[in-house]
Amino acid sequence: MLTRFCFLLFPLLLSAQTYDLVIANGRVMDPESGLDAVRHVGIRNGKIAALSSKRLTARKTIDATGLTVTAGFIDLHSHGQTPENYRLKARDGVTTALELEIGVPDVAKWYAERQAKALIHFGASVGHVPVRMVVMKDTGDWLPKDHAITKPSSAEDRSALAALIEKGLREGALGIGFGFGYTPKAGAEELQQMFQLAAKHNRVAFVHMRYGSMGEPGAAASVHETLALGLVTGAPVHIVHIGASSTHKFDLAISLVEAARKRGLDVTVESYPYVAGMTRIETAIFDPGFQQRLGMTEKDMLWVATGERLTPETFAKYRKQGGLVATFTNTEEMIRKNIAHPLVMIASDGIMENGKGHPRAAGTYARVLGKYVREEKALSLMDALRKMSLMPAQRLEKMSPAMRNKGRIKVGADADIAVFDAAKVKDEATFAKPDMPSTGIPYVLVNGVPVVENSAIVETVLPGKGILAQ
Repeated sequence: MLTRFCFLLFPLLLSAQTYDLVIANGRVMDPESGLDAVRHVGIRNGKIAALSSKRLTARKTIDATGLTVTAGFIDLHSHGQTPENYRLKARDGVTTALELEIGVPDVAKWYAERQAKALIHFGASVGHVPVRMVVMKDTGDWLPKDHAITKPSSAEDRSALAALIEKGLREGALGIGFGFGYTPKAGAEELQQMFQLAAKHNRVAFVHMRYGSMGEPGAAASVHETLALGLVTGAPVHIVHIGASSTHKFDLAISLVEAARKRGLDVTVESYPYVAGMTRIETAIFDPGFQQRLGMTEKDMLWVATGERLTPETFAKYRKQGGLVATFTNTEEMIRKNIAHPLVMIASDGIMENGKGHPRAAGTYARVLGKYVREEKALSLMDALRKMSLMPAQRLEKMSPAMRNKGRIKVGADADIAVFDAAKVKDEATFAKPDMPSTGIPYVLVNGVPVVENSAIVETVLPGKGILAQ
């Protein structure tokens, strides 16, 4: 009789459990299971402990009536890895921001500098570009300026490159970052050796392709080179900002990716939802002949420091000086097409430096939700959420166990959660005011800790953790 009584009482005890925090009455959307229903989310010890159609009791409750509750967004391509950038990311619903394209030269040091000091989760690849800068003694700041651009590698150089990259992989780097366009003298032998290291350690090669979409060799050659390196070495490949790299040749570029996937190559892609890119003006990207390669002239460039459009004279002046420049090379038609493609993840490629930068650093995810989902209906809300959370987590989870519990709303998953108003969410950042936070995302949780509450940053918490490969 006592056993029967306990069995009958157990559901009542379960419903009466007290959670650390409950998100109540929200429209819970989980791209993995397809869940799309009003639920109460119970959080305990940084994990989702309950998803219930009935009310839950907690020490603290967030009323999400009329709001959407989903997994926090995962940005695979976030150059901004500072408190300034983390704050903007959190306001945009991002709970994990990773520097995977360019990467870092000293992985252990980079992670140690952020440990217990980050608002959101962070992580990095070991970068072929910054490691090449070390080996070649380049004088550039962040991106190559001279020797890493102009110097082919010797056997001794390649040995030094491999040693530093393998050290980073052993220290938990999430992959190897490549910027082919920034290191034009990195030849096939050098790149193949580095890709072989990615394959050896089962890490992803994150690649900024070599050529622009205009003229020759063009977008097809860029994709061919990248896919061939993955094919011959066995390295998993992720092509960054394929929309910006291919522009009006996106259909061709993505068809090559689709064909490679059918042949069994592990290759994924990403895009950002803006017609302009951004990089540093002193890099090899703008070496002589860039107009034909990129399909642009100086008037298509915006100098970030002042907001002015460039002329041949000011281009030459600022190229000697060095700094961030925006490049307007894409169209809205192509943006809509590439972000709607089922293979394309969303990533920002963002960086903000003392309030100066590209609006994508602050507004990428709200822009997708507001402009392309709600206003233009280029993709469904569930598809957008999949591209911003689940797909990035799946890209990394084979090598990083931490990612298996991110990008999902389910019992046992990490309580990295974004709560937004689908009817109001909006990117506010512009090229004139790039550091304006997104609106319509009133709550963001990292490890169950609110980092955004009532649309404001919580100033007293730093729950972000380093995401490492194992």
